Amino acid sequence: MDIVLLLLGFICMLIGILGSFLPVLPGPPISWLGLLLLYLTKAIPNNWWVLGVTFAIALIVFALDYVIPAMGTKKFGGTKAGVIGTTIGLLVALVFPVLGPFGIIVWPFVGALVGELLNKADKKTATKAAFGSFLGFLTGTFLKFMVAIIYLGLFIATAWEYKSALFPYFN
Repeated sequence: MDIVLLLLGFICMLIGILGSFLPVLPGPPISWLGLLLLYLTKAIPNNWWVLGVTFAIALIVFALDYVIPAMGTKKFGGTKAGVIGTTIGLLVALVFPVLGPFGIIVWPFVGALVGELLNKADKKTATKAAFGSFLGFLTGTFLKFMVAIIYLGLFIATAWEYKSALFPYFN
């Protein structure tokens, strides 16, 4: 059963990293679930402090992911249409990878710009608001990605520390 929990936890870690970029998946909470599954194995002693702190961080980052793009948009004079446009642009980049890896950077900006222009903003205001929305999106994505990578590192380090208990057949 420990191996199943370990594999499920690792899968959650990978999905959590993907969730850093995909707006439909809550990246850090899924990564935290991977940590929880690891600590539920019999081979690894429960450390509720680690789980509690990492859970609090995952929830804070999850909440900030909704606040940061809105703050960026508002700071640069944008509207909700810019935030929605950014999200649609990201989905376009993921579904139709026309520009390859650069699409994940270009399309959210284009989406925010179109959203602001459709909201009756002039070009200068729309561009400024699109930049703010895009900057907020990048900040939130970077924050989620860093948390997911740190959780993956913690997962691997903990699994490695208790490898002899997790894999007793290889001793």
